[in-house]
Amino acid sequence: MKAAVTLLAVAAAFLVFVWVTQRRLIYFPSTQLPAPGEVGLTSAEPVSFATGDGLRLTAWFVPASGAPHLTVLVFNGNAGNRAYRAPLAKALCDRGFQVLLTDYRGYAGNPGAPSEQGLVADARAALAYLLSRPDVNPDRLVYFGESLGSGVAVQLAVERPPAALIVRSPFTSLVDIGRHHYPLLPVRLLLRDRFASIERAPLLRSPTLVIAGTRDSIVPIDDSRQFFDIVAAPKTFVEIRGADHNDDALLIGDEMLEAIDGFLRRLH
Repeated sequence: MKAAVTLLAVAAAFLVFVWVTQRRLIYFPSTQLPAPGEVGLTSAEPVSFATGDGLRLTAWFVPASGAPHLTVLVFNGNAGNRAYRAPLAKALCDRGFQVLLTDYRGYAGNPGAPSEQGLVADARAALAYLLSRPDVNPDRLVYFGESLGSGVAVQLAVERPPAALIVRSPFTSLVDIGRHHYPLLPVRLLLRDRFASIERAPLLRSPTLVIAGTRDSIVPIDDSRQFFDIVAAPKTFVEIRGADHNDDALLIGDEMLEAIDGFLRRLH
């Protein structure tokens, strides 16, 4: 009996610890941000904008090579910062798209601490900034969400539909991903930030491109397919054979970039 009580006490203490520290298990920000020229973005313009709750965030606006076809607003995954996405921005700009590389609160030296509510507020602020620029056509905006950023992009796309939505390694909800990786934990009861794209996908109206790697060890491709299946908008699914979650094939791979380029040019 005493052993059972001790075991229950230990389990309860562990669950309390997980509850208190869970965001440290979700968000992995890097605060060290190089200059844009150091990561190959010599033409990038450092910019900043305010969020609705009073934070000032930094970003890089990267112009296209030549007249821009579209403006791509990038929402990062849960780790690193915008410098990690510089190769993607350069590749898109070389194809005639201008790009805003953003960072959430708590990332790249930005103030605040990340949370689902905070990241969505940051996304709204980034969009408002783009809409304020005279060189951005509000009818030719594309949201690109990577992994965790797919949940941010999907929510923003429901609130303010873009010309097109691209999501790489999207998931149905963070609850489903948590249950996949931690099957013994009561994830549904514990998790505060849920990014429930499964609830919002039927509300999407923008043409949507879903990209997923067949060997993704973080977001299983079956989960990305489930998300794709419930998207109500015109949609395209592209699988990258043999690609894991953090492989270059899902950042600047030729197959992924060609899929993006073809998808956007067919639309416009």
